[in-house]
Amino acid sequence: MRLSKNKVLITGGSKGIGLAMTKKFLALDNEVIIVARNLVDLELVKKENPSLIIYQADLTQNEAVEALVTFVKREHPDLNILVNNAGIQYNYSFLEERELSNRVEEELRINLLTPIRVITALLPVLESKENAVIVNVSSVLGIVPKANAAVYCASKAGLHIFSKSLRYQLNNTKLFELIPPLVDTQMTAGRGKGKISPESLVNTFFKSFEKDKYEISVGKVKLLRLINRISPSIADRIMKGGA
Repeated sequence: MRLSKNKVLITGGSKGIGLAMTKKFLALDNEVIIVARNLVDLELVKKENPSLIIYQADLTQNEAVEALVTFVKREHPDLNILVNNAGIQYNYSFLEERELSNRVEEELRINLLTPIRVITALLPVLESKENAVIVNVSSVLGIVPKANAAVYCASKAGLHIFSKSLRYQLNNTKLFELIPPLVDTQMTAGRGKGKISPESLVNTFFKSFEKDKYEISVGKVKLLRLINRISPSIADRIMKGGA
C-alpha cells in the first residue's frame, strides 16, 4: 500500500481516532479532506493544519451524502482513499430506560448506514483509481459484545460483516477494517480502563496498512479474538460486564 501522494477523505476527522488519522496522513505527504458536523471543530483543526481541506456535513442525511459526492466529483476527482471513521456510542439498558428510539436510530445511522451510503456513493470514484482504498473503523464490540451497548455492538458487528462481504466484490479497491480496543477519546470518557491513545492506535494501523493486511486487530483485540475462537463462553464472561 502506498502511504504518500494520496487524496484522502476521512469522516469524523476532527476528533479522536479520526483526528489522529488525519495528522498521520498529512505527515506522510497526503492531501486530506475531513468531514464532520461541527464547523467550529473543523475550523480549529484547519487552523493547526492549514493544508487541510474541511467539509461540514451531517452524513446521516441522504442529501448530505449526495452533496458530498458532488463536491468530490467536482473538486477532488482524484480521491483514492476513503476512511469511514465517524461513530457514536450510547450506554443504556432497554429494561431501565424508555424513549430510546432516537438514540437507537442515531447509532445505527452513524455507525452502519452512513458508511454504507458513503461507500455506495463514492465507489465509482474509487474503483477508477489504481491505488484505491476503503478503511472502515469498526470495534472489538462488534465481535464480542458488552451488556450496556447493545445497539452499538450490533452496528459494529454489521459493519464488520459488511466489510468482509464487500471485500469479496471489489475489483480495484482494497478494503481495510481497523478493529480497535478501548481508545482514549471523548466518546469513551469515564468508561473502562487500560485505554490506548488514538495516536498509538493509528501508528499500529499504519504498520499493517503498509503491508496490505486487510483486517487489523490492535492491542487486546488480538487476545480477545483468540479467546473467542478457543472458548466463546470465556470471551462472553470477560465482556459481559463491559470490560
